[in-house]
Amino acid sequence: MSQQEETKRTPATISRRQFLKATAAIGIATPILAACTAPPAAPGAAPAGEAAAPSTAVADVMYWDMVWGPPEYVDTAKKLADNYNASQGKYKVTYQSTPWANWYQTFLTAIGSGTAPDISTGAGYQSVYFYDQGAIAPIDDVIDELKAAGKIDDSIPGSVETLQWDGHYVSIPWNTDIRVLNYRKDLLEAAGISAPPKSWAEFADMTKALTTDKQYGWVVQGNETGGTHILFMLMFNNEGGWFTPDRKVDTYYDRNVEAMQYFSDVVKSGAVHPGSAGFTGDDALKVISEGGAAFIVAGPNTVQRLPEGKGAVSTPLEGPHGDFGTISWINNRMIYDQSKQKDGAKDFMKWMFDNELALFTEGHCESLPTRTSFFKDPYFQERQHIQQVLEQWVPKGKPSGYRYPTIFPELQTVEGDTFIFTLLTDLLQGKDVNESLAKVDTALKGIMKQ
Repeated sequence: MSQQEETKRTPATISRRQFLKATAAIGIATPILAACTAPPAAPGAAPAGEAAAPSTAVADVMYWDMVWGPPEYVDTAKKLADNYNASQGKYKVTYQSTPWANWYQTFLTAIGSGTAPDISTGAGYQSVYFYDQGAIAPIDDVIDELKAAGKIDDSIPGSVETLQWDGHYVSIPWNTDIRVLNYRKDLLEAAGISAPPKSWAEFADMTKALTTDKQYGWVVQGNETGGTHILFMLMFNNEGGWFTPDRKVDTYYDRNVEAMQYFSDVVKSGAVHPGSAGFTGDDALKVISEGGAAFIVAGPNTVQRLPEGKGAVSTPLEGPHGDFGTISWINNRMIYDQSKQKDGAKDFMKWMFDNELALFTEGHCESLPTRTSFFKDPYFQERQHIQQVLEQWVPKGKPSGYRYPTIFPELQTVEGDTFIFTLLTDLLQGKDVNESLAKVDTALKGIMKQ
């Protein structure tokens, strides 16, 4: 473990200085803090001088949950919170749906003003990022209890262990997102191709063969984060990564350069839709849905958004050195250090770990569960593409910081920084790979302070 990791974590919450610095950097207004006046007496409080009767009130636990699916997701999540409340009388969870728009500012403002929730879901690296700021409480005792009960063994291998930092578990997994190669079966069949590609070489040849006057082999969502995931996917498919196993920047690692050159070569072959640089995810999905492209790298449930019976998930591609891999995320729940109801938040966290199946079967969460036993449910058994993703792709998923073994705070910035968009745009425009990577190297070393 590095010296930085061994440095003692700052306790409590983000300081006012940290908060003002961060809010100034992103241009959000500082909230007006509550005036220092005595609060009014609670309804039913005993008059001064009289002994209060023993309290029988339940403790309130505030739960913020991101929007992980269509409208029925929020409805299902609310019902689960109600079910938890009905299952016991010690704690009362209040559910609040939190949109992804401006999510970072939302949580930063809440933490800085002392109004953070007790527990929340959030972005994949949110827990470790805010933990490093002193705002997330460790949950070692929760993980120890679940391990003793044998429940951790029911999680996707590595999904719990990757959520460690500074010697502590900072959150608990509940869903995994992953990028897979999806394709149009009918377009391949029309071109006389009986099976999807199995290697980089076959994919390059196939995308070129599928490119005609009316369609392209591959469409890329170049104006959205999903497009940058393709570059991570190719790096990991070639056993590369931006970092060494001891977390040093390794931009020009030969496997990285090889992966970026491969992407550049496919683009220059003319097999990538020329509009890709400006496409959002919805734009790219429309192109492949209308038959304008044969392949798209996207989420595990993309098949369900393609014309019925025409979409499929490819097997993972074999890289030029015999490697397999793609990018994935372990999304999680976390507890906030400023919470006055940590016991209640932990109780709800453990309850949700056992009872969250409905978020997928009824709420149609767009990601996949991390509890492997959930996949025995008919909802998943009846969806062949999900079984394929679970068996073939999930074991090959790697976090953004691979080759380092766990998540770490800077990944929050690595995934959101403009350097990765710039790299994707440069490569889609046919610019030199090494010159394009120079910008990446400068940005990464700035983020990691190396």
